[in-house]
Amino acid sequence: MESTAEQEDRLLAIRAGEGDDDAFATLVDRHISGLLALAQHLLGNRHDAEDTVQDAFLSAWRRLPQFRGDAAFRTWMYRIVTNRCLSVLRSRPLPATPFDVGPEPAQTSGAGQPERAAESHAATDALARALARLDPGQRACWVLRELHGLHYDEIAQVTGISEQAVRGRLYRARRTLAQEMSPWR
Repeated sequence: MESTAEQEDRLLAIRAGEGDDDAFATLVDRHISGLLALAQHLLGNRHDAEDTVQDAFLSAWRRLPQFRGDAAFRTWMYRIVTNRCLSVLRSRPLPATPFDVGPEPAQTSGAGQPERAAESHAATDALARALARLDPGQRACWVLRELHGLHYDEIAQVTGISEQAVRGRLYRARRTLAQEMSPWR
């Protein structure tokens, strides 16, 4: 069952496919932050994420007349962005610098805070390095599930693989990350 937001997105996509620039601008405004976060989690830096999302929106604009609405607009865009990110990842070597996996920890006052902040930063860096070493397909499934909260069926639609394959990739990614992060437990 479609939510109200999904219904509105579908109508906006139809209008945008018919050439309504304002409808497309509304879709971009609604989805850009989530898509940028997805791309940044997959690619590891803001600059590449911005370029990839911009390319994805340009591609979507051109393809909107063919948008059939088989999936929600959000899922369709996640698929476009994920595919573009995976292409970028396959074309470059492993990054030498850690991925940006999330916001910096909040600073609070109190005894021992510098030590906790340093430990938190080191753990975040370790997670970023572990994510960077994952196979791109496993990384995409893990990011979509754990950081973006997509369900298995949505991840399958986004990545173009079966739900069973999604479960397998998530299992392998979680097992690898658990091993890599075991010193931080």
